[in-house]
Amino acid sequence: MALRLGDIAPDFTAQTTQGTINFHEWLGDKWGVLFSHPADFTPVCTTELGRVAKLKPEFDKRNVKVIALSVDPIQSHEAWVQDINETQKTTVNFPIIADPDFKVAKLYDAIHPEVSDKFTVRSVYVISPDKKIKLTITYPASTGRNFDEILRVIDSLQLTANYSVATPADWKFGEDVVVAPAIKTEDIAAKFPKGHKVIKPYLRTTPQPNL
Repeated sequence: MALRLGDIAPDFTAQTTQGTINFHEWLGDKWGVLFSHPADFTPVCTTELGRVAKLKPEFDKRNVKVIALSVDPIQSHEAWVQDINETQKTTVNFPIIADPDFKVAKLYDAIHPEVSDKFTVRSVYVISPDKKIKLTITYPASTGRNFDEILRVIDSLQLTANYSVATPADWKFGEDVVVAPAIKTEDIAAKFPKGHKVIKPYLRTTPQPNL
């Protein structure tokens, strides 16, 4: 069965390039990003892991742990990491799960049966501290993932988890947000003292409240 938003992220124990982990225990009270790959030594994925390594300070700043998944064994991962470090001019600084028996890939519905029962789709899962899945994105094999967008979504998820707001199209950190429909217009000023605009009765905006 496909995982849906709001489902508890499946727990598992697996070997990684940074030792054996229990996933929920490894996450602790942090947010998590799990992203899957079809196999080691694939060109697009090589660029993606390098990009995540360079962005790790941004994930750390947001209290987010990142972890990759590939169905090859740990020895293959270790060799691939050397290639990533060399070609992407970085150092892989997060774990890669070894999943040669497809246990984790199947838990996350990340097997592509129309291609092969051994082909892992390129999906991203954002997981909140209560271990619930808050975002899933699946990319085609030919298109590299946009990790700036994933950081943007995390900013939105973390903001909207704590305030009665939503973020509009193309929103970026620091821009105005949308007041939740459940809040009456006459109550906005007390709840959001930075000011607000009423564009339509159902469309009210306010400056980002946590700045």
